[in-house]
Amino acid sequence: MKNRWLRGAAGVAVTAALLLPTAPAFAQAAPHNAPQNAPQNALRDAAKTASPAASSAYAPAPATVAKRLFDAWLRRDRAAAHRVATPASVRALFSYPFRAPDEFAGCVGGACRFKHTSVRVPGGHNGILMIVSGGKVVQVYRSRHFTKPSQAAAHLFAAYRAGDRNRALEAASAAAVRTLFRVKYDPRGAVYTYQGCLAEKGKGYSCAYSYEGGAMFMRVRGSAASGFHVASIGYIAD
Repeated sequence: MKNRWLRGAAGVAVTAALLLPTAPAFAQAAPHNAPQNAPQNALRDAAKTASPAASSAYAPAPATVAKRLFDAWLRRDRAAAHRVATPASVRALFSYPFRAPDEFAGCVGGACRFKHTSVRVPGGHNGILMIVSGGKVVQVYRSRHFTKPSQAAAHLFAAYRAGDRNRALEAASAAAVRTLFRVKYDPRGAVYTYQGCLAEKGKGYSCAYSYEGGAMFMRVRGSAASGFHVASIGYIAD
């Protein structure tokens, strides 16, 4: 499917569901705390006797781990990917529906981001977010390609119930996520009932969740070709 608004730097339309493995790989940073000249047998002995806290000092930096996984993905090397990531993280990354992000945006703690600068994708991540812990990627969040407005709405609401903002950003803009998460979901509070999605003339879709005393409307934009996402959220009171 041709996607008019996912364009490369040269302005050529790209297919939303196609991965382009020709994106540049990122340089790998060397581990910050790895010994440089210690004999191999001494390193093995130290690893056997070190406490968990001491062993963690030799773990690669989060950026190094994230780049190793990213490079393995570009090479389509699942074996290499599994060495630095959990199985769920590998499955998530290898199912990414868009071309590879072209910029490494750095890490904040263990959260490392790869973003698009030459194409537009749905949702608030604008690429891939890897969560690194203990020398492995333990979670991958990414831009998604929802072909129905109801899919984007359901994904966002499930993330809201779970209290997972990063998961919410897979299906919605940052503004919509901020609005939705202003009030924490209370499983003992209001009961939300999904009422379906209706087309708004020339604007997209409105997906409604009703509850006692009012309703929440998710305004969904996009198309089946480019992917749907929740652009904003509004509320009404009875």
